[in-house]
Amino acid sequence: MGRGRAKAKQTKVARELKYFSPDTDLSALERELHGSSSSPTPTRVTGSDRDEDDDYDKWASGRR
Repeated sequence: MGRGRAKAKQTKVARELKYFSPDTDLSALERELHGSSSSPTPTRVTGSDRDEDDDYDKWASGRR
């Protein structure tokens, strides 16, 4: 009990996301797809950059 208001809010948000169609910047999309040289390249995270105290690492690697 008591979920009526929360469920109505979730339904409203889901409906807004489903039917909301923002104006698409096609020129920005074209630049992104063609890989303009002015955009920075993403950096990769190496093993030494990761936090060693990550609680989920022990389950991800299969060790305990």
